[in-house]
Amino acid sequence: MSSPKVKAAFNQQVIMLPIESIAAQREILPSYRKSTIYLQISASLEHVGLIEPLVVFPKGPNEYLLLDGHMRLDILKRSGVAEVRAIFATDDEAYTYNKRVNHAPPVAQHFMILKALKNGVSEERIAAALNVDVGSIRKKRDMLDGICPEAIELLRNSHMTADAFAVLRKMKPVRQIEAAEYMLAGGTYTVLFAKALLEVTPSEFLVEVPASRKVDAKSGGARVMFEQESDLLLRDLKAVEDSYGTDILILKMSCRYIERLLENGRVERHLTKHHPDILNALRGLLSEVAPEKAKALAS
Repeated sequence: MSSPKVKAAFNQQVIMLPIESIAAQREILPSYRKSTIYLQISASLEHVGLIEPLVVFPKGPNEYLLLDGHMRLDILKRSGVAEVRAIFATDDEAYTYNKRVNHAPPVAQHFMILKALKNGVSEERIAAALNVDVGSIRKKRDMLDGICPEAIELLRNSHMTADAFAVLRKMKPVRQIEAAEYMLAGGTYTVLFAKALLEVTPSEFLVEVPASRKVDAKSGGARVMFEQESDLLLRDLKAVEDSYGTDILILKMSCRYIERLLENGRVERHLTKHHPDILNALRGLLSEVAPEKAKALAS
């Protein structure tokens, strides 16, 4: 049996509409017009123009309900634009293609900037379009210099900043990969965590050993021991992360089995009479994992 065809949510044709014929569903407050995202969109519209058309739904003759693009519409209205490009939605539904868009992570932004520069767009124009200073564009441009491809691939979808990558750059490639794995395991991509990893990195895995590490043999031995212990701790963290999902599933199943046992009056009475310590331990476990169930069983 053939599968039913999926109904298209939007018409593909882009049309020009009078901007006054589009009714917004929410108001853009004056305070929101000072936000970073609003200013960036405003700068992009000024220097690049409207890239994504508005999404509207026809409500009547020369009357359209705006489903997606409220900030763009507000900026264009305030700029005195008379007409705007739009596409028609086939349903009066505000869940548009932009509803759950994820913003490009820093690594993706880096490659986008490189591509724009390769196509002849100047750093100044990119900065103006994004409403940032040229120094910020240059920092993102050089963000992955000195970072090995394997570490870049691991951190491709992370929200790791250029400053954190600068810390990673001080490590040799093999340590960069290890550090990236630790960051993924802990879900932490901050500069502070990157610096902590740098501090516990053995000297032989650093691009350049800082002068502060050139200490006497006694303190040097203590530092080596600290580095080894920290490295073992990070490896344990990664191992726990790898098995966390399975462990939680087993714990949930075990607790459900205990719940069913304690729902049996005969079992509970037996434990109360002969093994009260075990019963208290089981109830304590349930109170941590399933507090509502533990309260119901105790009542």
